[in-house]
Amino acid sequence: MALQTLPAQAQRQVPKIGSICPMGYVDMLNGKCSTLGLMTYTVQPTNGEACPEGWMNVGGGYCRKK
Repeated sequence: MALQTLPAQAQRQVPKIGSICPMGYVDMLNGKCSTLGLMTYTVQPTNGEACPEGWMNVGGGYCRKK
């Protein structure tokens, strides 16, 4: 089974992967993290790897495009 990486998109709400939400997101207490519509970030899951070049780790299991 091959893992597919979906293209990153600007997201106002992302699934909560770990115990905390990524920087800039608020825990909605329903398994999701949201920016409450204030900002739109392009994020992608880290999948346990380092973030690619041009991306920064924002915690919560996500990288954000710089």
